[in-house]
Amino acid sequence: MWVGFGGGLPYDPSAKTTTDNALVLKFTPSGEFLLQIGDFGVGTEGSDSTMFLGQPTDVWVDGEANEAYITDGYTNRRLIVFDATTGDYVRHWGGYGNAPEDGPVPRFSRDAEPPQQFSTPHCVTGAADGLVYVCDRGNQRIQVFQKDGTFVDEAFIEADLGDGAVGGTPWDIAFSPDPAQSQLFVVDGGGHAVHMLDRESLEVTESFGRRGRWAGQFESPHNLALDSQGNLFVGETLDGRRVQKFVP
Repeated sequence: MWVGFGGGLPYDPSAKTTTDNALVLKFTPSGEFLLQIGDFGVGTEGSDSTMFLGQPTDVWVDGEANEAYITDGYTNRRLIVFDATTGDYVRHWGGYGNAPEDGPVPRFSRDAEPPQQFSTPHCVTGAADGLVYVCDRGNQRIQVFQKDGTFVDEAFIEADLGDGAVGGTPWDIAFSPDPAQSQLFVVDGGGHAVHMLDRESLEVTESFGRRGRWAGQFESPHNLALDSQGNLFVGETLDGRRVQKFVP
């Protein structure tokens, strides 16, 4: 089991209560501590540090290669990979597989050229065919890579958000349980919805949910997961404070 410690609340990028939460911990299923990556209190070393993290947001472990992929995302702007047993640094990259760059984040606009860097890389997960998917939350898109960091594809979320609005902010991703993992389920924390995307085209095929506190509505949905039967679990943050289960 892997646990990441990223930003805290209230969120202030310059406060030590935020930047100090800069480590990932590994435990056995029974809770025995095994490994620490990064260090508490060292969260502003930058996106090229090979030892320290900057408010990590998610972890995915490639069991076949024994590597831990970490979206290092609230302070830094990269995906970084470590040996899952020793914690030794392996590689890292930014948007499009480029070297990551720190500094002011340009304001995102769908009318401008696609940003060349990540803006709050917020989730990472790997598919059975070897592709790695990253939620680039601040840029409202998903980027797809090979495991060595080679860029493969991207898509901005183009979902019907109601009232004529089109968009979507990916906070987490899960794959459908069919052998081909033909669909992506994307939780949209900004749009308070869940979107389903065709994994080959990355086009939105269906959406459900709207902002609210009743059953089936969402308040800041943050994470999602599917079990082998296709049941969908969505965790809500901020004022949501709950987990909902949806059947196929």
